[in-house]
Amino acid sequence: MKTNKVYNESCLTTMSKMHDEFIDLVVTSPPYDNLRTYGQKDLKELFNFEIFQNIADELYRVVKEGGVVVWVVGDAVINGSESGTSFKQALYFKEIGFNIYDTMIYEKSGCPFSNTARYLQMFEYMFVFSKGKPRSINLIKDRKNINHYRTMNTGTKYRNKSGDLDEIKKEIKIKEMGLRFNIWRYKTGFNNSYKDKFVSGHPAVFPELLANDHIISWSNENDLIYDPFMGSGTVAKMCIINHRNFIGSEINEKYYNICLKRIDKAKEQSLLF
Repeated sequence: MKTNKVYNESCLTTMSKMHDEFIDLVVTSPPYDNLRTYGQKDLKELFNFEIFQNIADELYRVVKEGGVVVWVVGDAVINGSESGTSFKQALYFKEIGFNIYDTMIYEKSGCPFSNTARYLQMFEYMFVFSKGKPRSINLIKDRKNINHYRTMNTGTKYRNKSGDLDEIKKEIKIKEMGLRFNIWRYKTGFNNSYKDKFVSGHPAVFPELLANDHIISWSNENDLIYDPFMGSGTVAKMCIINHRNFIGSEINEKYYNICLKRIDKAKEQSLLF
């Protein structure tokens, strides 16, 4: 099948055309708990848990050994209780053979809905599933170490796994920059997470930096990245910028057209670099 293309169809239809172990990385945010209809009046039929299972099974088939699936998802509050959909999906991914490589948090810069009965909700889970050990691990080191100027000398004491005091056997120099934490914070909304006004035609735009950071963390140049719920085309845009190939599925024709416009603009801009 053709790459660097978005297909206006169900992701199950798209994946049915892929051979086994075809995709290097999946970065996506599926619809969950029917918080939004995304223009589909029959969304319950299109994305219930049975459909999710079919999608997860197909993802396991088409993702390469060593490939990664980044699944950004949250939970609705239904009848006074959080649904737990995110955990249920994560456990199913593990049941079919994926590892839960990391459970990360996407912290938003604000909360669009107020709820005086509980603390304000401003995060989603970013589950990182791997098919075996990830083949590409390019972890971002952009957190400044507080004690980067200090060297831990031989004989410095620390607590080992048993809780007892032990001594450092050799000198350890702390680097200036360390790995970032697994809670990532991004500003959301127009002029924050994206700049193109026409993208606002989609109700839940992925932060460009979120997609960017996962793409560079779990893939290399020329790898093939798939977004089964392409939405406004954020993943495709960041693939173009980072010299990755992509495939996307978007069932909604309105959002599909936004994707095409965004991809064309990203290709034009990429020629300027």
